Amino acid sequence: MEGCKNVWVFVELKKEKIRGVSFELLGKAKELAKNSNEKVCAVVFGSNISKICEELSYHAIDKIYLGEHKILDDYLAETYSSVFIDLIKKYLPNIILFPATKLGRDLAPRIAASLEVGLTADCIDLGIQDGNLVQTHTVYGGNYLVDIICPNKRPQMATVRSNVMEKSEATKKTQIDLVKIPIEIEPSQLKTKIKEKIETTTSDVKPIDEADIIVSGGRGIGSAENFKIVEELAEVLNAAVGASRAAVDAGWKPKSCQVGQSGTVVCPNIYIACGISGTTQHLVGMKSSKKIIAINKDLNAPIFDFCDYGIVGDYKVIVPLLTEALRKKLSQD
Repeated sequence: MEGCKNVWVFVELKKEKIRGVSFELLGKAKELAKNSNEKVCAVVFGSNISKICEELSYHAIDKIYLGEHKILDDYLAETYSSVFIDLIKKYLPNIILFPATKLGRDLAPRIAASLEVGLTADCIDLGIQDGNLVQTHTVYGGNYLVDIICPNKRPQMATVRSNVMEKSEATKKTQIDLVKIPIEIEPSQLKTKIKEKIETTTSDVKPIDEADIIVSGGRGIGSAENFKIVEELAEVLNAAVGASRAAVDAGWKPKSCQVGQSGTVVCPNIYIACGISGTTQHLVGMKSSKKIIAINKDLNAPIFDFCDYGIVGDYKVIVPLLTEALRKKLSQD
């Protein structure tokens, strides 16, 4: 524990762009660092990513650890964890934050296990108390919150859900200390190699975790074919299409569309729920939305207790009418 200092954020990239959740982590890291009198450091891996450092220079952080090499262009737990562990052993951070994405959930446990330190998964809040990182996590379907600390080992590590914290906003450009990480990995020695990449979603589909508007369908939609009604409304609003777990389990929509505790936590400006009853599992994933609009023929559906606007009726009638009215209105504007 002695000598460990500073708050690190693993900055995840997607298609050579910083993912929104990384800006959330940077915002929280600045708060934690201020409370513990430490510095904020970003860790970035990839190739040809000098422009990422330029973008980060507008977010008032102190240092960037840059791992820039072609071998880091594609994520492999074997390569990323090896470079990261060596970096930790050399510079001794106090706190490391990872996004609770597929990548972060794979990378962080591997590093924690190797270093024999604790890791709290899917945190929704973080704080500092008596020099320890207080990691807030939901249990029992989001009905209860628990605070976890790891007082005896360093670094303190956590993965953090997307869309639960305020993003770091760009300010004036500042000078950042840039530390380039030497990459000494021999490709021929790797146990895993990427032979082909297959996209599970089409490139023109909006990701639900970064959408301003989401139109979701649930069990009440009835079939994959009926989802076209939801998709038409989403198209008019330039929105992402979401789905409940029941709709995904039925095979009507891919896992990437699932909103909920076992899917993706979202926080759009507008969330429109069509044929979704509002189980606890789903509500955990979308209840932080700025405005929630529910359309359901069941007057007693739980989602009506959480929505800002509720419409009781058949979505097959209501949604097409809403789609047409919005199309006319938006075309006039």
